[in-house]
This record gives sequence, C-alpha cells and structure tokens, in this order.
Amino acid sequence: MDIALIVFWLFAGVSILYVVHFGLYLVGANFYDVWQQRRKSTRRGVRLPGADEPECAATATGGRSGPAEVPGLVSVVIAAHNEEAVIVRTLDSLRRSTYPFYEVLVADDASTDRTGQLVSEYRADHPEMDLHLVRMPENVGKGGALNAALRQHARGQFVMTLDADSIVEPDAISNALSYFDDPCVAGVAANVQILDEPTALGILQRFEHMIGYRSKKLYSMLNCEFVVGGVASTYRMSVLRKVDFYDTDTLTEDIGLSAKITNLGNRRFRMIYGADVVAKTEGVLTFRALAKQRYRWKYGSIQNLIKYRGLVLNPSRRYTGTLTYYRMPMALLSEFTLLVSPLALSYAVYWSMATQTAGLVIGAYVTITAYTLLTVWMDENLTRRERARLSLYAPTAYFLFYVMDLIQLTAALRCIANAQGLFKRPEINTWKSPERAGSVEVASGA
Repeated sequence: MDIALIVFWLFAGVSILYVVHFGLYLVGANFYDVWQQRRKSTRRGVRLPGADEPECAATATGGRSGPAEVPGLVSVVIAAHNEEAVIVRTLDSLRRSTYPFYEVLVADDASTDRTGQLVSEYRADHPEMDLHLVRMPENVGKGGALNAALRQHARGQFVMTLDADSIVEPDAISNALSYFDDPCVAGVAANVQILDEPTALGILQRFEHMIGYRSKKLYSMLNCEFVVGGVASTYRMSVLRKVDFYDTDTLTEDIGLSAKITNLGNRRFRMIYGADVVAKTEGVLTFRALAKQRYRWKYGSIQNLIKYRGLVLNPSRRYTGTLTYYRMPMALLSEFTLLVSPLALSYAVYWSMATQTAGLVIGAYVTITAYTLLTVWMDENLTRRERARLSLYAPTAYFLFYVMDLIQLTAALRCIANAQGLFKRPEINTWKSPERAGSVEVASGA
C-alpha cells in the first residue's frame, strides 16, 4: 500500500508540475505576443555595435581570425551529408528570400551521393546566387563541417545555419536580423515547424514542435533560454569567433554552441526566440527512425547539461536568476520526471480502473487536450484551414504524447546504459542523415 501511495503521489506531482508549467507557458506566450507587436511597430533595422555599448554581445571580440566580415552580410551555412533528395529544395527556398544581402555555403561532409554535383549544377544554373560548395575530404561530423565553412569561407556579420532538408520562409532572414536591434542579443532561435505529413507520426511531431517552441516565448521573456536548435538559428559572427565556433564532442552540436555562448553570461550574451523566423523541416518517417533521433537528441542534451553543469544554481551576476535557479534545474528535473511519468501514468490508469474512479486520467486528458487546442488556436503562423484541421486532431494528442513518452523513456534508459560517453566524450562525432521524403516542393521564384 505504501508503494501504491508513492506511485500515486509521483503521478500527482508530475501532473501538478505539468499543469503549472502549462499555465506559465500560456502567460509567458501572451506577454511575448504583446512584446512582439510593440517591437514590430518600433523596428529600426539592425543596430551595429557602438562605443557606448561596452557591456553587450555586439562588442564581443576574440577568437581565431578568418575572412574579413562584410557589414550586413548574412552567411547561410548548410551542413549536408548525402542529401541529394532535398538539397535543391533548400536552395530554392533561399532564393525566395526578401533579404538580398546573403551568401550560401554548403558544407558537403564527404557525401557519397550526388549532393555535391547538384549544388555545383545549381550554382551554374543560378549565377546570380552567391553560392559556394565547401567539400570535406572525409566525414568530420556536422559540427566539424560547419566549422570548416565558417572559419575558412564565411564573410558575414551574421550567420544563419540550416539543415539540408530545411525550407525557410521568404522573410525569415530579414526577421531574424531585426532581433539584433538589441545589441545584447547574441543568437536567435527560429520557429521550426514540421512539414505536414498526414500520418499519426507526422501529427505527433507537428504537435510536439508547436508546443515545444511555444514554451520558448516564456523563456525569452524571462531571459533564460539556452537551447537553440540548428535549423535557421542566427548568430553574430563576432560571438561565434569569441567562443571558437562549434564544439564537436557532443551529439548535439547546436545545443552545445548555444550553451557555450550562454556560459559566457546570458545578461550580456542573450538568446532569444523569433516566432516570426519561420523554417520548416521534415519529420522522421518511421517510429524506428524517431527512436534513433530522440536517443541522439537526449544523449547530446545530457552531455551538454553535464558539460555546463556549472550554470545550475550559479550565483554569478553574469547570469540571470531565471536561468540558473529555474531553467537549468528544470532541464535536469525533466529528465527525472521522464523516467517516472510513464510508470506513474500506467499505475494511475490501473488505480482508476480498480477503484472505478477515472478522475485522474480524465483530468490529465482534458488538460493536455485543452492546452493543445490553445496552442493551435493561438499559433500566429497557421492558416484557418490548418488551424481547423489540427483542432480536429487535438483530441488524439494525449495518446500520441504517451507514445512519445515511451520513446523518450527508452532513449533515457539507453543513455543510462551508455553513461560512460556522457562524461568521457569523443573529440569528433560523425553523422548519418536520416531517410528523407523530399515530397514537398518550393516555388523557385524568378
């Protein structure tokens, strides 16, 4: 009976924690939306560093030398390894950009398919596009490939990184640059959406991304964001040089980079979420591929949490209290709750059936469904048709998320089984691109 009570209270505790967070996310998102409207009404363009701003990220100096920076130029860097199915689509989306002053660097990490050939042909067909192919003689991993392109070839004052299956909206680059009006903004996380797939797996990934990225609105308002994904993330080149670009000793080089910059002090080097910096990417096509992906993400995330564990409860004035006393501890706690939530939920279902009291399960179902619906209805980037269709899918979200919890639990257990690599990290992590659908086309423009 004591064990039953412990499991019951675990479930209740996890549920209360999630409800509190849902409430915070809703409130934070509303404040963010108001801030966005005010910011857009007073937008002045990109503000360059000045002598009167010595405490902000815009004045970051140091790091290794490289090509001279061109003011206002954006270096768009695409890491690619065997991406012949999607690389042209990504380049097509960039050609539609409303921001004219950018260069594109494709870091071809020893592809054995036609990726390099397709990029070369694209450059010949579109000589007006400032496109360059940077070939790696051997597979050095995604972080290593990005570093080679950035250190040796990138000339931009700003850098946007893309995956080879990404599609960026025409105004994504210009919208990303607008956040650098604030000289303390070091990096901008994009609003990454899953390309529509009419399957349960596709719907699951789309809901998960919508809810996950909405939480970034709260983290931006509290100035405690430290996780910036690799799709359409944008940084100041001066900041990248200061931290010597990407580390290659974790499986998630993108999170590693944003955490490394945050480690400098997030009061001066701020990470922010750009809801209007919209990019779309393919979801994985099978549950087996999803399990591999989530293991890689979780393993890399834990590696970085361990690597930058000094941020947890750090009293230094370089950091905001919301980062060190809230965001970082919650990131660690979420890994623990992930281990217990499927067990607690399963027991709650059993307990509800045994006592003929379905209140707990029904309450959890209603909460998740309501929050999913609110996320759909308040998403500023959905069309009316998309909003209506996703609203019809919302009642399935609770069950789909339970499937995702099981996948995440499996990933966590695999991380525990391979715990040695969490602490003793390899110097280089090579990669293998997942299977791509490549079924969505992008208008190539004039």
